Amino acid sequence: MTVIPPSDFRSRAMATIGAQPIAVATAALVLIVSGLGAILLWRMATGMAPETERIVAGRQVQARVAQTSEQIMEKAKGLEMSQQESIDQLQAVQDQLRAIQQMVAAQRAENKKLSEQVGEIGSSLDGLRQSFASARTADVAERPAVRSKPAARNGRAKAKKPFRKRTKSRR
Repeated sequence: MTVIPPSDFRSRAMATIGAQPIAVATAALVLIVSGLGAILLWRMATGMAPETERIVAGRQVQARVAQTSEQIMEKAKGLEMSQQESIDQLQAVQDQLRAIQQMVAAQRAENKKLSEQVGEIGSSLDGLRQSFASARTADVAERPAVRSKPAARNGRAKAKKPFRKRTKSRR
């Protein structure tokens, strides 16, 4: 086997690469230029650049976000208004309930007062009955005994003539 000294290896590699770098650079340059040309043609054919599309898409997203946030705000305001209306209605019902409770309490007091008055009237009526009964017994005791009618007189009343029918004469 033959050993190649390092100095020979370097010179040979440089010699082989020395002629090819120009061809490699030229091929790379052609590829880059053709790629740029293809991109340019593609942009011209579609009419829009990707940067513009991204800007337009970003603005559309911002518009949707703004519209959605406005809708959310409107719904929140609607909920707030309906909640306030519900609170107002609840307060009105509570006020009516308090008024009814006061009326019921006043009516109970009136009923109690009337019950007491009826009780007083009843006791007064009982007192009047007792005084009337005692006055009656006193009247009966003060009156002289009533004589009964004689028996003969009673008999005459029973012996009255019987009732006869009168007939009209035909003339």
